[in-house]
Amino acid sequence: MHLEEKTITSEAVYNGRIFTVTHDTAELENGQTAVRDVIIHTGGVCVIPVTEDNEIFMVKQFRYPFSEVTTEIPAGKLEKGESHYECGKRELLEETGCTCSEYIYMGEIYPTPAYNTEVIHVYLARGLGFSEQHTDEDEFLDVEKIPLAEAKKLVMDGKIKDAKTQIAVLKACVILGI
Repeated sequence: MHLEEKTITSEAVYNGRIFTVTHDTAELENGQTAVRDVIIHTGGVCVIPVTEDNEIFMVKQFRYPFSEVTTEIPAGKLEKGESHYECGKRELLEETGCTCSEYIYMGEIYPTPAYNTEVIHVYLARGLGFSEQHTDEDEFLDVEKIPLAEAKKLVMDGKIKDAKTQIAVLKACVILGI
């Protein structure tokens, strides 16, 4: 049982619209027990839409926990039973009004593995087409287009703080040779 923990008890202490929180007791490899609070999340998808001129579409939105406006790539929560590919297409269209002809899967990330089960699937979108933005009723955001090289600089300068956006921008730069 090296580097493993075994769940002894698990109690849901909160059931919300976006996640559930459990209060668990786990057995450690040395036989001792430890308390583990875990956020159970269905996961999400983020999409970095890149134009032929290597510009990307980003969204600015207010993030309540930090009381600030952040700059991020389009992203959203997976619905139960939804594939991450379909979720990515839906979120890209809803948030930016973009469609695309090519999705490149860039992998998955664990944003906070110490206490959260969320997995975010990361896509690069090419061959963009344009339609209408269809944001959710409680979603208010602005779309902006910036050069991918500028986004990379904003990431490296600490101006883009969102982890999924940082990872997607840097991976896209590697894939596209920027």
